[in-house]
Amino acid sequence: MTSSLFPDAAPPDLKPAAPLAERMRPETLEEFVGQPHLIGQGRILRQLIETDQLSSAIFWGPPGVGKTTLARIIANSTRASFISISAVLSGVKEVKAIIEQAAYRRREQGRRTLLFVDEIHRFNKAQQDAFLPHVEKGTIILIGATTENPSFEVIAALLSRSKVFVLNALSVEEIQQLVRRAVSSPRGLAARKIEVTDEVLRLIAQYANGDARAALNTLELAVALAAPREGRLSGGPICLDAALVKEALQQKTLLYDKAGEEHFNLISALHKSMRNSDPHASLYWLARMLEAGEDPLYIARRVIRFASEDVGLADPVGLRTALDAAQAVALLGMPECALALAQAVVYLALAAKSNSLYTAYAAVQQDLQTTSNDPVPLHLRNAPTGLMKELGYGKGYRYAHDEEQRVADMLCLPESLAGRIYYRPSDQGTEKILAEWMEGWAKRGRE
Repeated sequence: MTSSLFPDAAPPDLKPAAPLAERMRPETLEEFVGQPHLIGQGRILRQLIETDQLSSAIFWGPPGVGKTTLARIIANSTRASFISISAVLSGVKEVKAIIEQAAYRRREQGRRTLLFVDEIHRFNKAQQDAFLPHVEKGTIILIGATTENPSFEVIAALLSRSKVFVLNALSVEEIQQLVRRAVSSPRGLAARKIEVTDEVLRLIAQYANGDARAALNTLELAVALAAPREGRLSGGPICLDAALVKEALQQKTLLYDKAGEEHFNLISALHKSMRNSDPHASLYWLARMLEAGEDPLYIARRVIRFASEDVGLADPVGLRTALDAAQAVALLGMPECALALAQAVVYLALAAKSNSLYTAYAAVQQDLQTTSNDPVPLHLRNAPTGLMKELGYGKGYRYAHDEEQRVADMLCLPESLAGRIYYRPSDQGTEKILAEWMEGWAKRGRE
């Protein structure tokens, strides 16, 4: 879709003091940038908006990708009354008042009400329940916007009555298009006569990390920094260079939520990269978490788990390496412990892999749930008292060190589980040797 990104003139009610990101907010689908899978020609959301057939929906995506903007575009194009609230600032009392108004409009005027709830995940279960009967009756069309996974943050009953639309982070090219238009648009910075290269605009886009609002805020701050330095508060052009932009940026903000989905996405990426023996990807995901502020002790615990779950006895040094890294975290903290974690992550990524311990323990857990918990065989019990000896505790036990082959032909499982094989070593690393040991001990026990 090729079209003008923004109208040539700002709406008359828009205050000049409004932030650049607000002044440049698109007002029609033709101006909107990004999300071609939803609003490209012939795509589902575009069709629903253009035909005014949109029912209740959840817009899910990271910050600055157009969730609120899409809701406003729908408001401009729909025949329904439009009301916007924020779950951060509103409660059930306000929602009830809105629904009463919506019921009146539907009854007296035959008009529907489109209610936009920003950050809907901030409403608790009881608050979200309040929408259900009114969504079901059609009193309101609910559009909720959230940065959190609705599978976890929106109640199932509301999800079943809504269509979830996933909005993606904007590409560097899309954000570069946005900031370029902001520089030249009359309602943006055209009056400031900005001189800036495509390379500098791309730098802003790259550091925005998919967030259009962040990019426009950076551009606006860079212009504010440049103007007094050049002594050109009015009249002459303002030159933006890479150094000035980096000063405005200070430090790239990494998208991360230590309690939300991104937290679990990144730790999953680290675990699976190590499992796939990719040290480069493993280091990348580790750094993504640490530099965004993740608790290094949490990562250390997950690395220890990995050492047993995915490396196991194929390389017993892996667990020791992970424990050493955890000790370094406890002693040093960030940023000094980062390299110790990196050392452990790289070693475990390159180590021989086996999940034999993991599957063996899972098999035991399954048997514990599905078989009777038989008592410990008498010959395996200690007999510290005379009564216990009389009852047969320890009778028939054979001390392995006294056996010629250092192993006794003696059942050590309950009789109901005789012959069970849980641990099956792989042919990787040390486990190849352990497999030979197992076969050797088993053979000696039969002799």
